[in-house]
Amino acid sequence: MYAHVGFGPGAVGYMAGWDLQKEVHSRRVAGLIPDSCLLLEHAPVYTAGKRTAASDRPLGDPGAPVIDVDRGGKITWHGPGQLTAYPIIQLRQPVDVLAYVRALEESMIRVCAEFGLRAVRVEGRSGAWLPADPSRGLQDRKIGAIGARVAKGVTMHGLALNCDCDLSWFDRIVPCGIRDAGVTSLTQETGIDVSVDDVTPLLERHLAAALGYRAWRRVHSTAPLTAVSPAEAAAS
Repeated sequence: MYAHVGFGPGAVGYMAGWDLQKEVHSRRVAGLIPDSCLLLEHAPVYTAGKRTAASDRPLGDPGAPVIDVDRGGKITWHGPGQLTAYPIIQLRQPVDVLAYVRALEESMIRVCAEFGLRAVRVEGRSGAWLPADPSRGLQDRKIGAIGARVAKGVTMHGLALNCDCDLSWFDRIVPCGIRDAGVTSLTQETGIDVSVDDVTPLLERHLAAALGYRAWRRVHSTAPLTAVSPAEAAAS
């Protein structure tokens, strides 16, 4: 199930999104809801994973909050123009976290292909990348980031694909702790305006396929994921 949480003027504050993730995660662990994925844009925020070094963080006031989070990876930015997906799914046994991360990468690689872009994986670096093109003076550029966590066999956090975001936000940090590569977006690479609205249905289709789902449904509210059923109410 894909739940659309908030986009554009309704962009979601990070802590509100984090609280929602935790609630949905606990309900999935308890078997009260099916595998789900929250789709949204965040209000501008920097999130620092467990491996973030002090030298990766912004100097002075970066213009957005910096929040330490419990996912893997280092520091990155979320905000308008970036499609963020938080799959909250029960991984099959035996749990293979690497295969899960590869599936997230594959979904973004397939979305990029829809726009004529050849995105790839880079050894030792998670996410979706556009390879260097020395003839054009271009280094490797990251177009989609991944930061995942698995707790009690159920995933949290997820992926972020840059659509038409303001890339100058990344200039204030060392994105994902990587100093020898750049950050880009679908709009930057294609030369056309590629919005979150354009990308959302494509990511829904490709993410479901990469994770092995033959069918899914979309809801425009989180109520089906958070509402207490009559049976739950009677048992409480």
